[in-house]
Amino acid sequence: MVSSKESTQLFGDLLFPKIFQTFRMSIQPTKLIITSVALAVICLAGWIMDFSKSVVATKGTKIVVTTRGTQDKFTELDIYITDSSQLSSYIAGFKEKSQGVGVFSTMWHFSGKRFQGAVDSVFALDVPGVMGNITDFFRAVAWALRYHPVYCIIFFIIMLAVISISGGAVCRIAALQFARGEKPGLTEALRYSIKRFTGFFTAPLAPIGIIVFIGLFIFLLGLAGNIPRAGELIVGIGMAFALFAGALIAVIVIGAVAGLNLMFPAVAYDGSDCFDAISRSFSYVYARPWRMAVYTVIAAVYGSICYTFVRFFAFLSLWITRWFLQVALWVGDSSGQADKLTAIWPKPEFSRLVRFSPPVEANWTEWIAAFLVYLSLLVIVGLVVSFIISFYLSANTIIYSLMRNTVDNTAREDIYMHFEEAEIEPSTTELLPQEEQPSPDSESQPDESSSQQ
Repeated sequence: MVSSKESTQLFGDLLFPKIFQTFRMSIQPTKLIITSVALAVICLAGWIMDFSKSVVATKGTKIVVTTRGTQDKFTELDIYITDSSQLSSYIAGFKEKSQGVGVFSTMWHFSGKRFQGAVDSVFALDVPGVMGNITDFFRAVAWALRYHPVYCIIFFIIMLAVISISGGAVCRIAALQFARGEKPGLTEALRYSIKRFTGFFTAPLAPIGIIVFIGLFIFLLGLAGNIPRAGELIVGIGMAFALFAGALIAVIVIGAVAGLNLMFPAVAYDGSDCFDAISRSFSYVYARPWRMAVYTVIAAVYGSICYTFVRFFAFLSLWITRWFLQVALWVGDSSGQADKLTAIWPKPEFSRLVRFSPPVEANWTEWIAAFLVYLSLLVIVGLVVSFIISFYLSANTIIYSLMRNTVDNTAREDIYMHFEEAEIEPSTTELLPQEEQPSPDSESQPDESSSQQ
């Protein structure tokens, strides 16, 4: 009876109609502006840092770099994903003649392919394919941290700072929309995220700090094991403590991974600090793990459908624009081997909306035109990516509200309003004109006429 009631509530909470609000919330211009600017800042920082070109890359005939396709140019990341044991020899053998690329550029293209592969696998109902693409992404993150740690730490700090402001603002807008039907302005949302910047910035970092702190004790126990004769006894005595610490770290890792999506919404919805955000996200995950999993899966499937629609809309817009240009622009390019439009704008494909590949024989005007067209098309791609980010943050804000209602029995309309901390209204006497304010002695002295009577 209880399970039937709970399943009915689960179905009503998310499917009809709450989760379907996410698409409308995600395409709000204010959110797209915030996410687009944040994406531009992150990409600019990555491209600037990519001047180091620290990733070994080679170019040759087409080879199979993964089980999911071929490519002309492959990097050390491709080798790591295919066979990590060969990476050291690959770097040593090709480092001198490498066509070096940047870490950000490598991760950007790799993540884009894996994201598209995961979406395709969702529609094909290929669960192993989805898990394989997600696994490859986390393996790529592990590669970057292991072989380019300094780059990753600097870039992660920059990215987290930008996301703390932009993501916090988007989550705040989504929270007010979902809770009260309000649409706060761009300035108001950014003011809130800046005011709560410490909470947004430290919430994802706190679990890492706790894990490192607990792991330090296990590390010290290992160091003590190096003491002759006494070391092994110390390890044996302290093993129970080490196992407890390891289990505690496992609990934190699972809670952090599963509840990471709820930390920003916790700060946006309840004005939480980092520890309260961690406490809420952990408690919601462990209190209702299956409900959290169902919400996440439904949001992912619905998000895949919305993403495909948005991507198709972008592709159709590009195709229509290029078709009308093709009708009017029929002259050939400078090489005489193709038409001028193809030289400056290669035909878009659904799987690859944008590419910059002017012909080798192109003159300088065609090359500049191709570059300008490429920059214009990047705006379209940026809007598609911005929609993905906006949808992700909006969906998780809705999930947080539903989980909070389930676990804490808190109504979704109950949202922290930072204006309630504000000014104390002036007293009534301060608002009266000077002549209307009672004199200090008027209350203490009785009326003369009444006393005479």
